[in-house]
Amino acid sequence: MPRNILCFGEALIDFHSEGRDPQGFPRSFVPFAGGAPANVAVAVARLGGSAAFAGMLGQDMFGDFLLDSLHRAGVDTTAVARTDEANTALAFVALDSHGERSFSFYRPPSADLLFRPTHFREESFRNAAVFHVCSNSMTEMPLAEATREGMRRAQAAGAWVSFDLNLRPALWPRDADPRPLLWPALHLADVVKLSAEEFEWLAVDGEEATLEQLWRGRARLLVVTDGSRSLRWFHPDAEGEMPVYDVPNVDSTAAGDAFVGGLLHRLATLEPGSDQLDHLVSELPRLHAMLRFAAACGALTVTRQGSFVAMPDEAEVLAFMETHA
Repeated sequence: MPRNILCFGEALIDFHSEGRDPQGFPRSFVPFAGGAPANVAVAVARLGGSAAFAGMLGQDMFGDFLLDSLHRAGVDTTAVARTDEANTALAFVALDSHGERSFSFYRPPSADLLFRPTHFREESFRNAAVFHVCSNSMTEMPLAEATREGMRRAQAAGAWVSFDLNLRPALWPRDADPRPLLWPALHLADVVKLSAEEFEWLAVDGEEATLEQLWRGRARLLVVTDGSRSLRWFHPDAEGEMPVYDVPNVDSTAAGDAFVGGLLHRLATLEPGSDQLDHLVSELPRLHAMLRFAAACGALTVTRQGSFVAMPDEAEVLAFMETHA
């Protein structure tokens, strides 16, 4: 049986704006299933991998829609919990003329914030190759502890932990500095993904000092993406840079999640263990092939609107790589 990529955190409704009135305001909003870790699970499933999602959904029509969307995408939802104490989270997404998005979140309160360690199902970790989280499940202390507990349980079960910062400042308390809360999670991760803007934000004392701090934890691979500009990767003993694909940007909402899904789908073919990541970095053509595949997943996704519905399958990705330098 293939080992799961278990994604934990928020699943929410992305309402995408459509049309403009004479004053420039959206005429309507169309609902799409989304949420960063849920997007990653769908990306993996669409690529033919084994994916599962753990999180809390409201007992409402949006929770029903998300659960059905995950199921239809091929994601295992047995680890999803439901509650009637809060509604499912919502986000309203506006796109500019270049396809770049801005968010207005309706969270808190929301159901995903109510997940606690007791809601984890131990059997979810037994077959996990990777446990993936992002910072949106760390914006409140009880949920942050549940996230770190999930990371620890995954490692105890022999899985890698993947952490995508995916920083959304609007979700954090006003005037709060998230860095002190995020570093303990970064130190629990084996694989870390940042955008270039997030790397700059995190590196208040400079990149070298930030990398040194990161390597004090478990991390063996850091990947920094920068849209259509070259990505960078780092290992305690090596680093590199490689070009990615430049495509028309229709909607960048889930591009980073598609990249992460593609990378984890490829990494899951390795046996978990930090020495495997060390060995991968010593075989640069293999690492570059994985990163190129992940970049193709992200590039294809930005040419489409939506989140779950924008994720490509493996045949599309391979065909894209054949025809794009």
